[in-house]
Amino acid sequence: MRCPYCDNTEDKVIDSRMSGEGLSTRRRRECLKCEKRFTTYEYVEKAPLMVVKRDGTRKRFDREKIQTGVIKACEKRPVSMDAIEKMVDEIEKEVQKKAETEIKSTVIGNMVMERLYNLDEVAYVRFASVYRRFKDVSHFMKELKKFLE
Repeated sequence: MRCPYCDNTEDKVIDSRMSGEGLSTRRRRECLKCEKRFTTYEYVEKAPLMVVKRDGTRKRFDREKIQTGVIKACEKRPVSMDAIEKMVDEIEKEVQKKAETEIKSTVIGNMVMERLYNLDEVAYVRFASVYRRFKDVSHFMKELKKFLE
């Protein structure tokens, strides 16, 4: 493992813990050269899962894309990183259970929206506005009306 601070390849593991529901291992490491600490995550490698996009193209499933989108939606909101991480873990686990080799991006987007709806109303609307590609205010208002009912 390379140190993110000095690029050294020598480190020692200080602490290892299971994270989430045992889907990954979180390791605290210390660089033997600069003595700074950093965290790594270890996941079980599974057969590649492909996401079928709206235009028909296929891309490899990337949990980081989901996490980035959720973080943007939750920006300046009272949502902890732990809650976001838990949500992304749940989505990843559900996606792995649902699909053997392919899953539509709309299915993943709906999973995110469903969880954001229960987590934070403003984050839900933010995510929905980008995900659903609202073309004008009327589309946006329709989504808000659904939410307010």
